[in-house]
Amino acid sequence: KKYIMNIIKLHKNNFNSKNKMKDEILIGLKDNPKYISSKYFYDEKGSKIFDSITKHKDYYLTNKEVEVLNRIKNKLPKLFNENKIDIIELGPGDGSKSKIIIDGFLSNNYEVTYYPIDISIQALKDTKYNLKKNKKLEVCGIHSEFIEGLNYVKTKSRNKKLILFLGSNIGNFNKRNSRDFVNKIINSMNIKDNALIGFDLKKDEKILTKAYNDSDFLTKELNLNLLTRINNIFNANIDLKNFDHIGIYNKLIGAMESFLISLTPQKIFFSDTETTIELNEGEKIHVEYSYKYNEVDIKELLKTTGESNIIFYYDKVRYFADVLLTK
Repeated sequence: KKYIMNIIKLHKNNFNSKNKMKDEILIGLKDNPKYISSKYFYDEKGSKIFDSITKHKDYYLTNKEVEVLNRIKNKLPKLFNENKIDIIELGPGDGSKSKIIIDGFLSNNYEVTYYPIDISIQALKDTKYNLKKNKKLEVCGIHSEFIEGLNYVKTKSRNKKLILFLGSNIGNFNKRNSRDFVNKIINSMNIKDNALIGFDLKKDEKILTKAYNDSDFLTKELNLNLLTRINNIFNANIDLKNFDHIGIYNKLIGAMESFLISLTPQKIFFSDTETTIELNEGEKIHVEYSYKYNEVDIKELLKTTGESNIIFYYDKVRYFADVLLTK
């Protein structure tokens, strides 16, 4: 039997309002160079496309992290030496990776309360399909932005906490913002609480480029779906045939960058706001950063947070690392 979770909606910051989305998107499209935040990829269709990307043969990240999680799923319960744990996950996706960790604790006789946190209500609903009903498992989805959700869980949690931020989501932040975000995670923790953070590691540029320009054009489909979403929200007239996608590795900053490229000079009219945006042929719209790390980078990042107790867990070929830090 599948586990049906409770979902709590937090509206303190009005995070999911269309007005906020409209404001942020228009600010980005009026800027030079133009940009759209990658957080707007994940409507219902976008979440399904990304789930397909994670299973694609060109996208190595998921398989490598799953290898790491399977290696440590029985190590973590013994390391913590408790009988109850609260597992909080930021951006659970479909819950398949957190299930590995949760099952490890359940098989080691822990009582587990699982709090997936996401701004996508669809992502929270999808999470339940990978969780089996268990008398020692309680699930409570939090529909909110990450930090707001963490602060809410802190008021409810009475057990030691393990915060999961998997899938190299930390790579979507630039270096300064990643430090700020990790600090916010740590501030939500009590002494002896833990966080497990996924880092995609620096590797051959060809492997990286292939992963973000997959052979079945799923990444392109994800990016174009972002334009479809904008059309629906703004009542805009974007013609998807006028755009292409490309992912490029920027060696100077150590990050994959994804862009939508205008294939022709064009004017986009947003009826709801009576706004017109002009694009030149070849003009790029930045839609995502994905920073890559090595061990020195990770230690430097976590050093700035004041947390020195860290453990690295790798896959066999060291494409990916999940790093455990203890407050």
